[in-house]
Amino acid sequence: MAASPHSPNSTFRRMRGHRSPAEFAAVVRRAAREIGETVSCDARYIGRVESGEIRCPNYAYERVFLHMFPGRTLADLGFSPREAVRGRLAQRTPLTPKESDVLRRAFMAGGSATVAAATLGLTLLGDGRRVPSRAGESEAAAVEDAVRQIRLLDDRHGADALYRRAAEPLRTAYALLDAGATRQSTEDRLHSGAGELAVSVGWLAHDSGRFDDARSHYAEALATARLAGDAGLEAHAFSNMAFLARDCGRSRESVRAAQAGRRAARSLGSPRLLSLLALREAGGWAGLGDRRACEEALSRAHTEFSRGEAGADPEWMSFFGEAELEFLEARCWATLGEHARAARHARRAADLQDPHFARNVALYTAELADDLAHAGAPDEAAWAGGRVLDLLTEVQSTRVRSMLSATAQTLVPHQRSPRVGAFLNRHASA
Repeated sequence: MAASPHSPNSTFRRMRGHRSPAEFAAVVRRAAREIGETVSCDARYIGRVESGEIRCPNYAYERVFLHMFPGRTLADLGFSPREAVRGRLAQRTPLTPKESDVLRRAFMAGGSATVAAATLGLTLLGDGRRVPSRAGESEAAAVEDAVRQIRLLDDRHGADALYRRAAEPLRTAYALLDAGATRQSTEDRLHSGAGELAVSVGWLAHDSGRFDDARSHYAEALATARLAGDAGLEAHAFSNMAFLARDCGRSRESVRAAQAGRRAARSLGSPRLLSLLALREAGGWAGLGDRRACEEALSRAHTEFSRGEAGADPEWMSFFGEAELEFLEARCWATLGEHARAARHARRAADLQDPHFARNVALYTAELADDLAHAGAPDEAAWAGGRVLDLLTEVQSTRVRSMLSATAQTLVPHQRSPRVGAFLNRHASA
């Protein structure tokens, strides 16, 4: 029987059995990978389902849950019918003919990434125009879903096609904050959701080469975190600020931002978050040419990573696994000029990465190509570069394209090699 509004979903709780929420969330993520789906499930999400806060999962989670429990329906798992949860909103805010035409033309013209990007601007409040006088639970949930949607689309397609559209739900999220909420717990969720959305949009700007825009969005997220006293959001903002500073050549700033993130994260109980922040710090030390400090930070990163996943791991860290750790270490060694060592880590990163995350596969392989080119292995570099070109048919990332262009320049002196020449010609035509 479906759970009634605001009542605990005891049926779903029974499905979890003896596993902790964090352990069950890991099972959900594995099940998602089995069917080519991506969900950022964590212990908090499981808690929201079991408390009845999430009365009906979104479509991605629905597919995963039905895969995990064959033969059962959402009602069998304790959820309410989708039309009972969203029907009233859908009746109140139908798509206008103009909006329907936008989606139809996007579908005809551009494939899944374009359709998804066009949809982003329409989904936060149903029609993207009306902000209620007071925000409620449904608006807070819509902001959180927008964050997940942006992260999912970025994983699959890269940032370039998404950035402009993602600005609309971000403006709406902050308009909801300005309107205020019906209760304090909702306002806290709105602060966290809007801040995470600012980080996500900042990342889209960052990955598409709009560094000034990214810096502005990250600063907005940091200000939101401090207003709300949200240490997790503050650590996330500092992590991305450290990353951006490194990419902009401001290595000292990168180190300081990573250290500030570590201070914010210290009480959160997430070794994986501390590991990522240590890697951000290592990247800054590498940029400063301080090998000893870089190695010390890398050692801390590995130590924290080895402690494993925890229930306190933030939802946004679903991307951070062994593959990302290897990639970030590769970047450190490349910056220090040890390209053969960097190539070993980059190759491992590319091999470990789930192929479903096409953008990261392209990114790690582009790093491998560049490391091989600088390590004196031009034919291998050309082979890796060719793989990246294959992936760029479905991934739109200025960052990856810029990395590949730099590799092509490095390989020009070796263009008489048939493999290198073929890669350079293909890169030039692309």
